[in-house]
Amino acid sequence: MKHGKKYVEAAKAVDRQKLYDSGEALELVTKTAVAKFDETVEVHVKLGVDGRHADQQVRGAIVLPNGTGKSVRILAICKGDALKAAEEAGADYFGNDEYIKKIQSEGWMDFDVLITTPDMMGMVGRLGKILGPRGLMPNPKAGTVTPDVAKAIKDAKAGKIEYRLDKTNIIHCPIGKVSFGVQKLQENFDALLGAINKAKPAAAKGQYIRSCVVSSTMGVGVKINPSKVM
Repeated sequence: MKHGKKYVEAAKAVDRQKLYDSGEALELVTKTAVAKFDETVEVHVKLGVDGRHADQQVRGAIVLPNGTGKSVRILAICKGDALKAAEEAGADYFGNDEYIKKIQSEGWMDFDVLITTPDMMGMVGRLGKILGPRGLMPNPKAGTVTPDVAKAIKDAKAGKIEYRLDKTNIIHCPIGKVSFGVQKLQENFDALLGAINKAKPAAAKGQYIRSCVVSSTMGVGVKINPSKVM
């Protein structure tokens, strides 16, 4: 892959062989971000687990102390009192049958988070093949299937993120924008890594965090010493 001059110049500041402390790595990421827009800072954590086994799954959600810097569009599928609670909590879209049909028949996907109540999961479950591959299927572990839709909506708006393994046992998560500065990014980073460490499965053997890399959307990946974040 060919990179532009700005990227190549920025990459010279990063020692690809070195394992940095998280603070130093985040400082490099903010300094080497070269895009004209406010880039998202992402963390990529390779874990020593095998996600194909149910007892080695790592999944959960956390509200980042400083949010993500991204506005989140929320669809709440619920009924009765929960519907009114969703509206008052600031859901962008709220309803039940009509949105399920809209997603099924029109492929409508103008939302970032879907929150629902346990009594609606029978209907929402029909959307699994559409929502699952996009990572939008509600899940109790992520707090998106809950009787308290108002709290779930407020948490999502405040910067709640879900972390989960991909097929290669890596977790990819945003921790904010370059404009946040090192201190706020560090606080978000520490919160995320703390949650991942707490979620360590009992069945995990050997080194849990194998590698950790931070990067901005268009920037250079900076490796963090995994032993310093465990």
